Amino acid sequence: METKRKKFQGVLNILSFNRHFYIIGLGILGVIMISNQLFEWPELLFWIIIAAFLYGLIMPLLVSAYVYDFSGYYEFEWLKNCSIDHENTKHIININAGFDETSFIIKDNFPQADLKVFDFYDAKRHTEPAIIRARKVSLVYPDTKQISTHSIPLPNQSVDLVFLLSAAHEIRSHEEKIQFLKECRRVCNPNGKVIMVEHLRDLPNFLAFSVGFTHFFSKAVWGNAFENAGFTFFKEVKFTPFMSIFVYNP
Repeated sequence: METKRKKFQGVLNILSFNRHFYIIGLGILGVIMISNQLFEWPELLFWIIIAAFLYGLIMPLLVSAYVYDFSGYYEFEWLKNCSIDHENTKHIININAGFDETSFIIKDNFPQADLKVFDFYDAKRHTEPAIIRARKVSLVYPDTKQISTHSIPLPNQSVDLVFLLSAAHEIRSHEEKIQFLKECRRVCNPNGKVIMVEHLRDLPNFLAFSVGFTHFFSKAVWGNAFENAGFTFFKEVKFTPFMSIFVYNP
């Protein structure tokens, strides 16, 4: 299966999946510009507001281009920093939230391994317009199975590697996060790893996405969830200032 991404695919995804924000933002910007013709705004205030709106519209696209199109994220070079024993990695699961850009790439990186793909998307709980649109264009890995975040249909300690790539933040409830991570720990063998990649609710992502950074969770929130799920050891690898790779051992 061809896994090479198109140029600027990350930016195009952001525009497509979040077009409602851009339509609303451009609409408000248009109203402000028209109102400036009808009423005399203080010139400095007018240009500050225009600059703020343009920043909020353009900066997420620039950062997305950097992270998803130019940083090498989808080349998986960052796996070298995760201490993966490729030779003894025989059973892998990749869990997504209804949008899968990584399963075929994972299989290319671990051709000898058995890869199972699970999708925990729940239309009743995960109502973000962006993820609904993303599902319509997502590649579906063969035999992808729909699951609940409360149950991964695999035996105890049967998996060497669990991938959670830019998906786990779609679980908005903290208690649901904990239950889901308990399931990840249950299926992961004692020498295995859970690799989670996420944007964080921190200063760099605030500067990148402004109020949109609230869609993500802080390092402390994730740390609490993993600790309550029974994980005791982890390391964080920073992949660009805007994305963190967490490697957890059960």
